[in-house]
Amino acid sequence: MKRIEVLKHCFNVLAVVLLGAVAFLFTAYGLLYKNVSFIAENFNVLMSLAAGGSLFAVISGILFYICKNQSLYRLTICLTVFLDICAVIFFSLCATGLIGKINSVESLRQYIQQAGGMAAVIYIVFSFLQVVLLPVPGSVAVAAGVAMFGPFKCAVYSFTGIVLGSVAAFAIGRWIGYKAVCWIVGGDSLDKWLEKLKGKDYLILSLMFLLPMFPDDILCFVAGLSSMTWPYFLGMITITRAISVFTTAYSFELIPFTTWWGILIWAVLAAMIAVSFWLVCKYSTQIDAFLKKKLKIQGKKRGD
Repeated sequence: MKRIEVLKHCFNVLAVVLLGAVAFLFTAYGLLYKNVSFIAENFNVLMSLAAGGSLFAVISGILFYICKNQSLYRLTICLTVFLDICAVIFFSLCATGLIGKINSVESLRQYIQQAGGMAAVIYIVFSFLQVVLLPVPGSVAVAAGVAMFGPFKCAVYSFTGIVLGSVAAFAIGRWIGYKAVCWIVGGDSLDKWLEKLKGKDYLILSLMFLLPMFPDDILCFVAGLSSMTWPYFLGMITITRAISVFTTAYSFELIPFTTWWGILIWAVLAAMIAVSFWLVCKYSTQIDAFLKKKLKIQGKKRGD
């Protein structure tokens, strides 16, 4: 038994090291092509960032595993896998010389249009995996999608993938149960959110899905373990995801990062979201009681 335990520990540590090495090697080999002037001029800095980022991921993963923090360890593994995917894509663009041709947002969109519907399918699959597996913030994925497809197409593709991923996560929680969700998102995170949402899953979950700072992927799994019904979840997730995705997509198009007023607006929006996040977390019990009271009053009036 001890030998099996030692082999298990060695395998988990080796997995982190190999994943980090893959991210660094593909990024480094891509940088060596120096297809773009920006890469050639900042080669040493970019190489240092690639090495530092990969090393940080490896060290973090090993420390989390040694400290037996399974939630953060799995999160690090998923994040490193995502970095590997990005590194492979970056290497492919550099090796084929495409990175030199895509020197603006318009040229990127023209190239994607030439790829046909496959680019849209890939993005929808990525949006699906973003909810179920990859620890990538939805706003980051939408920002990349806006650059590739424009706001409307990005919103439609992102909405499709995210809703499908949300339904899959809810189904895993509902049909497979606690152990499966615990393995995917980590026991610590799952237990924390189950405790927070105990007795107030309908109303508070609906509010949380509207705010971008909440971990939507975990909340979908948690919703599957709650008393929430399928019809309510499908209706709620469709409405909240549509509002958040379309708002985010058009926000990136209408509020630029290249002007002082654009940066100011984004700073104000970030502050408002942070305050809303804090209020929902701190006063979740009071919010739930207030909304339930109002709904009961309205129900009685309708009955009268």
